[in-house]
Amino acid sequence: MAFSLRTWLTAAALLAGLASRPLPAQDLKSFEERTTVHKLANGWTFVLVRRPVAPVFSFVTLADVGSAQEVPGITGLAHMFEHMAFKGTPNIGTTDWPAEEKALAAVEQAYQAWQAERLSAKPDPVKLEPLRVAFKQREDEAERYVIKGEFDSILQREGAVGLNATTGADTTRFFYSLPANKLELFAYLESERFFRPVFREFYQERDVVQDERRYSVDSQPLGKLLEQLIGAAFVAHPYSHSTIGCTSDLESFTRTDAEAFYRTWYAPSNLLTVIVGDVDPQAAIPLLEKYFGRIPARPEPPRLRTVEPPQIAEKTIVLEDNSEPLYLEAYHKPASTDPDEPVWDALDLVLSNGRASRLYRSLVRDKKLAVSVSTFSGIPGTKYPHLWGVFVVPAQGIDLAKVKDAVRSELERLRSGDLTDSELARAKRRARASLLRDIQSNEGLARQLADAQRSTGDWREAFRYLDRMDAVSRGDVRRVATQAFVAANRTVGMVVRTAASASGAAPGKEIQ
Repeated sequence: MAFSLRTWLTAAALLAGLASRPLPAQDLKSFEERTTVHKLANGWTFVLVRRPVAPVFSFVTLADVGSAQEVPGITGLAHMFEHMAFKGTPNIGTTDWPAEEKALAAVEQAYQAWQAERLSAKPDPVKLEPLRVAFKQREDEAERYVIKGEFDSILQREGAVGLNATTGADTTRFFYSLPANKLELFAYLESERFFRPVFREFYQERDVVQDERRYSVDSQPLGKLLEQLIGAAFVAHPYSHSTIGCTSDLESFTRTDAEAFYRTWYAPSNLLTVIVGDVDPQAAIPLLEKYFGRIPARPEPPRLRTVEPPQIAEKTIVLEDNSEPLYLEAYHKPASTDPDEPVWDALDLVLSNGRASRLYRSLVRDKKLAVSVSTFSGIPGTKYPHLWGVFVVPAQGIDLAKVKDAVRSELERLRSGDLTDSELARAKRRARASLLRDIQSNEGLARQLADAQRSTGDWREAFRYLDRMDAVSRGDVRRVATQAFVAANRTVGMVVRTAASASGAAPGKEIQ
C-alpha cells in the first residue's frame, strides 16, 4: 500500500496509458455474451465477467476519488483512507467494539484539544506537554482492543492473493484474488469495510504515511523533482498538490477530517467493482444485493469545478542535490477521454517503446548521451488535462543542455511530419500486443474494464479503443505534436549536482 513517486514515474514511463487502452475489437461480441452489468439501488455498479478458465476470480473496486478531490489542509486524505480501509470494522479487528468505540472517541477528543493549542496563534508550552501526554494515554487505552491485521489475516487464511490498494490523483483502487468458492466471503468483507470502516490506530498510521513521504519524496531526488515540477506546471487545478500530501497536512489532519472525507466521497454511487473469473452472475448477484445492498445511499459527491488555464510561459525547475543528474521535460495534454488520446499513445510508442524507438536510438545508442530515456503520461492523473513528458537519466559527465537539445530535436522531427508509415504501423502492433498480454490475467482484465466503465460509463469502450488507434494517421501525430510541443506549454525539471554540477550550468540557471 506504500505510495512511491519513483514507482509512479517508472510505471508511467513503461506502461503509459495501458489502463485506458483497449481490448481487441473483434472480441467485443464474445465478451458481451459473458459480461453482466448490475447496479444496486444505492448506486454501486458491478461488472461481472464470467471466465471459467480456473476456479478463481479477481476483482477491482474503484473509488472515483483521489488527491484531486482534496483541498489545502487535508491533502493526503485519499491515500490515508486507503490505509484505513484495511483496519477493520466493528466486527473485524476488535476484541470489544462497544468499549473500543468509547476509547476512540476519547482519543479524538484528546487529540483535538492538543491540536487546538498546538495550532493556536501563541501556543503555550506549559499547556502543550500535558495535552500531548493525555492524548498518548488515550491512544494506549484504545490500542488494548485492537486485533492487528485481522482483515488481512482472514483473507490470507482463505487463500487470497495480491491483497493491496493504490491511490492516485483520480482514483483509489482495492483488489485481490480468491478461490471461486469464496465469493460470499468477498461480498461480506468488501462490503463491510465500505459500510462501516473503523478508523482505528489513525494517528499511528498517519505517522506511517509521514515515513512514506520522507522515503519516497523528501529523500529521493526524483521524488522531490517530480513534486516540484507538477506544482509548477499546475497553477489552479488540484493536480498541483502531491497525492501523498504535504508535510504540514500529514501532521495536522484529524480522524474527524478523514471520516468527513469518507462520508462525502465513498458514497455507493461513487464506487464501481469489476469481478472477473469463475463467477456465475446468477449466483453472484443475490450475494451482491444481500451484502453491498445494505449500505445506505448517500448524496452524489460534488464534481470538480476548477479547470487548469492554458500555460502561457515556459517554466524551469532546477533542483540542486548531491546525486546523479536527471532531466524531465513535460507538456500539458488533454484528459484521457479526449478524441486525440490514441494519437498520444501512438506518439509515445514511436518515441520510447523499445530499442528501436526514436529517443532510445538517438540519446542512448547513437549519441551516448543517456543510460535510459522514456516518455510518461498520466502525471499526476488522467481524468482531467494532465502532463506528458520525457524522462532522461544522462550518461556520466554529460551536459544537461546536450540532453535537452537531443530531446527537442526528436520532438521537432514529429512536428515537421518526419514519421514513416512503417513506424506508425509498428507502434500500432506494439499497442495491440501489450494489451493482449495485459488482459491474459483476470486482474488485468478487471482493471481495463474498471477504467473504461469509470471514465466513459461503458466498459465496451475498452474494446473499441484499438479501432481508434488503428485510425491514427501520420497527419494526426504531426498535428498533435505541433500543437503541444511549444515552449509556452513546457515545464522542465532538472537535478544538478550541488558540487561540480554535471550539467555544466551554474546552479539555478535556466535552460532556454
